[in-house]
Amino acid sequence: MLKKDLGLLVFILVVGAIVAFINPRFLLPINLSNTMNLIGLYGLFSIGVGFVIITGGIELSVGSMLALLGVIFIDLLSTYQVNWVLAFLVIILAGLMLGSLHGFLVTRMNLQPFIVTLCGLLIYRGIARFYTEDATAGFAFGTSFPTLEWLVAGRTFGIPHSFIAFILIAIVMGVVLHRSVFGRYLFAVGKNEEAARYSGIRTGRVIASAYIICGGLTGLAAIFLAMYTRSISPASHGNFYELYAIAAAVLGGCSLRGGEGSVLGIVLGTILLQVLQNLVNLLGIPSSLNFAVIGTVILIGALADQQIVQRGGFGQVFKRTRPSAQPVPEKQV
Repeated sequence: MLKKDLGLLVFILVVGAIVAFINPRFLLPINLSNTMNLIGLYGLFSIGVGFVIITGGIELSVGSMLALLGVIFIDLLSTYQVNWVLAFLVIILAGLMLGSLHGFLVTRMNLQPFIVTLCGLLIYRGIARFYTEDATAGFAFGTSFPTLEWLVAGRTFGIPHSFIAFILIAIVMGVVLHRSVFGRYLFAVGKNEEAARYSGIRTGRVIASAYIICGGLTGLAAIFLAMYTRSISPASHGNFYELYAIAAAVLGGCSLRGGEGSVLGIVLGTILLQVLQNLVNLLGIPSSLNFAVIGTVILIGALADQQIVQRGGFGQVFKRTRPSAQPVPEKQV
């Protein structure tokens, strides 16, 4: 896995160098700061989606959850004038509850993760549009929340707080995934759920926990995105964001079969996606091709994963095959 992450890091550096050579504006502090901000915003929920993929599941409702939780957060602050700390906690709790619902349907009702989260994608989007009567939710003119805005949308020495939060959460989630018993259980369930169950692991709880973690991180990302955009159109906010998350996870080494992946890989996958998006913008390529770029990236990642599996591991892909030694014929007497 470390080889995968190292190879991805080298690829990011090569792509960054090429972009900087083609357009030196890539290295401008303002451009780097904006790119880091986007990395933080998209990375928060990408880590959660990566956890679900490691268990062998999928999460397709992230974008709709961002829209629903975002409009509720704005409404709590602007319409009901709830204290921002309480509103913050309510949204995180709501995200955890939605994740718990997904985990319950997958583990207790034995529904396929694809069906559960696809239904969530449609239901949450519909509720968000009904809640706002299909109108844009935003803050009234002159409305300000200085402390909240500084925490989630501010910058320290030019580094966006969203990026700092992303790195801190990545460190915590990295310890959880790679240095805890729970993390080993996640990998075991993703590799072979039945074998993990026979070995004494409560697979249902492990899988549900992955969806709960994803829901909580999505709630946190909804707050950051709401304060970043300051207005949310429930019909379009968060559209296709689940694809960004899945692409980041796949690029980072998370196998769609489950049982493989790393937090560092997801971080690098998120960075690569945003660098590619920045490349599209700096080269003046039509924004309509953004999804084509994402689709191509996912396809390449899936093909690479397939080749690695067929060749028996990452190291075997680059291993040279040697002709087997022929037995020395015995000397005839």
